[in-house]
Amino acid sequence: MDNKKFNKYFSAFILAGMTVVTLIATVLKFGPADQAGRILLLVSAFGSLMGVAATVMSANGLIITFLFGFLDVTIYAAVCLVNWMDGGSGLGNSILHFIYFAPMQIVGFIQWRKRGAKGEESVQARRLSPGRRWALMGIFLLVSVIAYFIIAQFDRSAATTFIKTAVVLDVLPLVCDILGQLLMSTAYMEQWVCWIGVNVFSLAMWGNALAKDPDSSYALIYIIKYAFYLLNSVNGLRNWLILSKPAAAIPDSQDPR
Repeated sequence: MDNKKFNKYFSAFILAGMTVVTLIATVLKFGPADQAGRILLLVSAFGSLMGVAATVMSANGLIITFLFGFLDVTIYAAVCLVNWMDGGSGLGNSILHFIYFAPMQIVGFIQWRKRGAKGEESVQARRLSPGRRWALMGIFLLVSVIAYFIIAQFDRSAATTFIKTAVVLDVLPLVCDILGQLLMSTAYMEQWVCWIGVNVFSLAMWGNALAKDPDSSYALIYIIKYAFYLLNSVNGLRNWLILSKPAAAIPDSQDPR
């Protein structure tokens, strides 16, 4: 089986699996919700499906990922804002998605067009130089430490240890998500290392939640969801290693912008 055919079948598997998980999660939450809650739930479910489509299209290097991605992040930002206005949490997530993730979809569309992505033509992916990889790792560690001490100030858990597991499991996927989006919008293969990190850390977070409450069907659904995302990100890394081969040896001084 050639790579294109494999990606076609694998993408269909991920899309079908994630659609089923999203529908199950929506049905479980739909019954107890009031009318306004049901509307919000349906909008959220649509946004989630757009996010699934975006990740699958991204793994294949297709520019349409940014249309799905824009719908996903703006809907999520709006839902978080509504939740905050109703007295819940989500203001920080809403602001982050509105001022960072949404504009980065536009940046990504422009950058990918410059690198040959159009229609069914995949983007001309590239790789970071060894020096930039080390720099990225340093940025990841620095931002993670700063974010940890900021978020720890608002931690509501009863943990008294210096390192709070709940905060760590919040910070690591957040930082991976921010760096992954930057690398994705600029068409770097290393984005998939970040996405794998997001999914592994998210699985750990929801696994921790399920361990505390074994009857939580919602946590179980999110574990299944991020398991599908992890499979997709591993395939994305495999595929982008192929897509980025021609650009692998380009030195920084000749790296096209």
